[in-house]
Amino acid sequence: MLNLVTGGTGHIGNVLIKELLRRNEKVRALILPNEDLTPIQDLDVEIVYGNVCDYESLLHALDGVDYVYHLAGIISIMSGSDPIVQEVNVTGTENIVRAAHESGVKKFVYTSSIHAFKRMPHGITIDEEIPIDPKENMAAYDHSKAEATLAVIAETKKGFPAVIVCPTGVIGPFDYKKSELGSLVDGWSSKSLNFLIDGEYDFVDVRDVVQGMIKARERGRVGQIYILSGHLIRVIDLWRLVKELVQSRAYQINIPLRLAKFVARFAEKYFVLTHTKPSLTAYSIETLQTNAVISNAKAASELGYSTRSIRETIQDTIQWWQDANRASRAKGRSR
Repeated sequence: MLNLVTGGTGHIGNVLIKELLRRNEKVRALILPNEDLTPIQDLDVEIVYGNVCDYESLLHALDGVDYVYHLAGIISIMSGSDPIVQEVNVTGTENIVRAAHESGVKKFVYTSSIHAFKRMPHGITIDEEIPIDPKENMAAYDHSKAEATLAVIAETKKGFPAVIVCPTGVIGPFDYKKSELGSLVDGWSSKSLNFLIDGEYDFVDVRDVVQGMIKARERGRVGQIYILSGHLIRVIDLWRLVKELVQSRAYQINIPLRLAKFVARFAEKYFVLTHTKPSLTAYSIETLQTNAVISNAKAASELGYSTRSIRETIQDTIQWWQDANRASRAKGRSR
């Protein structure tokens, strides 16, 4: 049994590879040339270099593969369109779907996003019955995930054995590439003053997402979407949990929503000009204000999906960041 994982050095990807290896399954990772292999270093994984935007490299990577987990993509919290996000997330997905179908894989698990669904007003529970509609999405990332999801579904109608999983806000240990949320928790656990924006969202442990993906491969019905959500929590309550777990005396300053939106407009322009990674955008603020009441009942019923407590997730996340920061400082001193 050979698994191909695209995006294997990402947060979900490296945790997935570790879990598949723990199950004594063979893993091949599709890696971009010159990519940092730190997240999967010293693991018994076969490395194949290629790019989802290069069709021929995909055919080589798929040789002899039984199962595919497609994770490769660009995550963006910037508003508006982005041709690179569109190329990688949509065209790249279309490429690997076509190549995998041609190669005759047994099962294809595509990791989409909760952002692929049409945004619904408060009072409506978001589940798999909500439409996937690219036209309804405000940002390049949302639009790309919706469009790619529809492309995968369209291929299943031609006999392609694919299932789709849609995680919510992923958090947890092994966050080597420093996700926005992981960096936020790391900052909260080490700084004495934190600036907060009112809002709430559904956060899910990366390890629970990985278990859901594997269960989707084993039990998921072809052509079906499964939401892998976690726990709905307010930003202030998440901050309080971090503060409690690190036994911090930190205090917060709540930024008024209007001020945050005003600052975000200029911040996005700054990030574009300086080519730096954004921490606050109009998109991220808007996401925290939208309806995030999300059901994972279908995944629980059909796949046996379950989640751990948000407290356990945050505790393990803090511990991982503390260990990673210590290792980084020790490495710096040894140079």
